[in-house]
Amino acid sequence: MTNNDRPLSPHISIYRWPITMTTSILHRATGVAMSVGFVVLAVLLFSAASGADSYSIFVSYLNSPVGKLLLIGWSFAFFFHLANGIRHFIWDSGRGFEKRTASASAWFVLLLGVALTAVFWWIRS
Repeated sequence: MTNNDRPLSPHISIYRWPITMTTSILHRATGVAMSVGFVVLAVLLFSAASGADSYSIFVSYLNSPVGKLLLIGWSFAFFFHLANGIRHFIWDSGRGFEKRTASASAWFVLLLGVALTAVFWWIRS
């Protein structure tokens, strides 16, 4: 049974993700990333409680290039998740659901997350 005359569903090569879908997926991913970051924070606190030697070893891992990249990623996850959470809070009031407004606020949240991360690391250094 072949149906060659039926239209095919959109393929990933021609389908363009809307920014609102991207931010929805990114909101979930940043929530998971922050959960992993909290585990790392707990290990940091445990190493600090275990003594200066274990703390300095753990901090040396965080100061490595991979550690810095993870810290930057976790700070972006925090700022993006915070900004998008505020966006969802506004949505809870029934505002911002129009397609144009939702797309504009999605871009704003994404750029705000990047900007706040950059400012945070600029101030920190």
